[in-house]
Amino acid sequence: MLDREGFRPNVGIILLNAQNEVWWGKRVREHSWQFPQGGIKYGETPEQAMYRELEEEIGLRAEHVKIVGRTRDWLRYEVPDHFIKREIRGHYRGQKQIWFLLRMCARDNDVNLRLTDHPEFDAWRWHEYWVPLDVVIEFKRDVYQRALQELSRFLTWPANGHDRRHHGSRYLRQPHPPRPNPEPPGSVCGPADEAPAKNDG
Repeated sequence: MLDREGFRPNVGIILLNAQNEVWWGKRVREHSWQFPQGGIKYGETPEQAMYRELEEEIGLRAEHVKIVGRTRDWLRYEVPDHFIKREIRGHYRGQKQIWFLLRMCARDNDVNLRLTDHPEFDAWRWHEYWVPLDVVIEFKRDVYQRALQELSRFLTWPANGHDRRHHGSRYLRQPHPPRPNPEPPGSVCGPADEAPAKNDG
């Protein structure tokens, strides 16, 4: 489904934990990292597509997250010709995206990269909000920067500075240790329009 200018409607997802760190996924068998994203199907709203992609790509459902904000307008990027299938060259130009900022209300072990037979990611980690754009495929970097900048206004403390802790990556084939059931979402997430205060203790 393309618009008149040749852009396919799409959603992007920036998922926050309680420390305002973002979910950062490594693409299967590649050395590039990115946020979850995916196309909007005919008849879907951007929000419906976001929940579907969230479940398909990282295994989280609507009850596992709370919407904090979204971009006001579409953010577009063009795809270089050598990444476009020959049969759609001349028609397809790239993606136009609505980006959602979500607060995760579940626990880390609720993430499931193997929910489908064709996973998008084989590892993930939490990363400081301002992700390193040099590990994002080049033609997406500008949109990532614009999405992060626009959505940062929903955070209650400046999302800059350095991550002072080391977070190991969670791999696709890494077994999940048994953990107790997660707390009810309302006890983990704060109100949708504010992030919890930073805890330096």
